[in-house]
Amino acid sequence: MDESTPAPATVPAPAAPVPAAAAESRGAVARRTRLTALIVACALFMQNLDSTVIATALPTMATAFGADPTHMNVALTSYLLSLAVFIPASGWMADRYGTRTVFRAAIAVFTLGSVLCGRADSLTFLVVARVFQGIGGAMMVPVGRLLLLRTVAKSELVAAMAWLSTPALIGPVVGPPLGGFIVTYFSWPLIFDINVPIGILGITLVTLFVEDVREPTSAKFDFRGLALSGIGLSSFMFGMETAGRGVVPPALTAAMIGVGVLCALLYWLHARRHPAPLLDFTLLRIPTFMVSVAGGTVFRIGIGAIPFLLPMMLQLGFGKSAAQSGMITFASSAGAIVMKPAAMSALRRFGFRDTLLVNAVISALLLALSAAFRPSWPLFAIYVVLLSGGFFRSLQFTAYNALAYADVPRERMSAATSLYSTIQQVSLTFGVSAGAGALVISMALSGNEAPQLPDFSWAFIAVSFISLTAAPLSLFMPRSAATEMSGHNG
Repeated sequence: MDESTPAPATVPAPAAPVPAAAAESRGAVARRTRLTALIVACALFMQNLDSTVIATALPTMATAFGADPTHMNVALTSYLLSLAVFIPASGWMADRYGTRTVFRAAIAVFTLGSVLCGRADSLTFLVVARVFQGIGGAMMVPVGRLLLLRTVAKSELVAAMAWLSTPALIGPVVGPPLGGFIVTYFSWPLIFDINVPIGILGITLVTLFVEDVREPTSAKFDFRGLALSGIGLSSFMFGMETAGRGVVPPALTAAMIGVGVLCALLYWLHARRHPAPLLDFTLLRIPTFMVSVAGGTVFRIGIGAIPFLLPMMLQLGFGKSAAQSGMITFASSAGAIVMKPAAMSALRRFGFRDTLLVNAVISALLLALSAAFRPSWPLFAIYVVLLSGGFFRSLQFTAYNALAYADVPRERMSAATSLYSTIQQVSLTFGVSAGAGALVISMALSGNEAPQLPDFSWAFIAVSFISLTAAPLSLFMPRSAATEMSGHNG
């Protein structure tokens, strides 16, 4: 009907199907968004769980292999180093072969690596299998996030990212007690075999329900960049992992950190000349991406110390068993689950800048409150602090993860996920090192040969201060930042 044709005002029927169809379309998009987010979240949970579940099983595995238990830590570091080497290549791979194809292949590689780990009969076999498994994990994390970025509308991205923040918080907390339970009541290969049905289900769901999207690229693969970033990141992370722990000679730790810094400098010079570097630092010129990276890094460093400090304080300072401490630390994960429906409401009301500013302060204060924990505290009070802390930390992670991509052009999304995921991995390593370093310094100043409750208290205060420094970084963007995602009207 054109403008010259009169229509009876009392007959609105012809217009009725339009909003109904639009509502149906929006409902279908929302359902697909939730399904895609859930599929990606399950895969990321598998990866996060596996990276920590092995920790409590290492002594039992050492006995089975006839190996020195002190040497078993290489099974953890080999996986982390594999992640550091291959994460930078994930963006180029997704552009070249498609996000669905690469994500599905990553799940398959990770699952096959899990099978090989469960069949290991020596430490050498296990390390090789863990490196192979790490290749799959390195592709799953950033490509899974990229899959959401390319299939989800910006207005729904915050809700989708809430699904991704939850497994990242739950995995490190659930992993150690679950590993201890499996080793105690079953056999250690089961800690790897539980990934098999999850992996098969993930591959099936990705094939059936996830779209295959890609950005055409003619750029050649940056092999020199991969070598420099891989050597730099793995050396630096190895140095930070061993710093202050007495695992290797201090000279070796210092040398590895030095090699990492040198390779980072060489990579930076290389990236300035390369037309399509694997890690593109020019993305940091985007204010919202810079705030998310800088603020998220220091925030994660403080929060990343919790899985190291809290269980140790509960066991060494409170006299709790590993199982008891695991049930207490799980409370922070429960808080993260409760947060998911609240993230969108908070951002819509306050916007990204004010939410990140105030929430960082609240999260840091709740983390610092853990320093006051004592055996005389009612268990209920400890649960309240941990539940509240998990809620606000998860809100912060969700906001950072969504904000990072608010203003990134579509053609640079793959580069952004590679850089963001790499920095995330490094910051989590910093978190454990910061917690361990603060504990060692407190012990040295107090003259304690073994950590005492006051040492844990000072360590918690130190890492909470690191997280607190994320708050003022939010002021480097306007209140109107990322309003398309948050729906905030200022």
